[in-house]
Amino acid sequence: MKIVIPWWLTLIIIIETLPMFIGPVVAFALPGFLGGPGAEEVNQAAYIYAARNLAVGFAFIIAFALKSAPMLFILIFIRLFTDLIDLPTLLHFGLSTNTARVVSIFVFLYYIPALIALRYLWKQMRQTNAEPTAAPA
Repeated sequence: MKIVIPWWLTLIIIIETLPMFIGPVVAFALPGFLGGPGAEEVNQAAYIYAARNLAVGFAFIIAFALKSAPMLFILIFIRLFTDLIDLPTLLHFGLSTNTARVVSIFVFLYYIPALIALRYLWKQMRQTNAEPTAAPA
């Protein structure tokens, strides 16, 4: 099911996709990012984090290229779900130096755009499913 992707949805997809590639670089360059303030070397968590993020990032690129509403919907949902766990984890373990900034970033750059995109994609999928298909002759 191909859809028209408006510019604002493209922007949301870019916002949702970029951390999937930037995160692994940060995880390997700054071991303390995943291991906590005392971490001095890359551990297994960095590899697991990188694999998860790169897989979702490449899937986003494929879904966007295919203009697939269901794929984009599922990927944005996955991203939203993991971010709903990531923020409390960052806060619980004290991995953010500025709580208000981190919460603002998650809310305004992840949660709200994801909900807007999910709503649009859901409507597109329902509209496409509601359209009658021509009966084979």
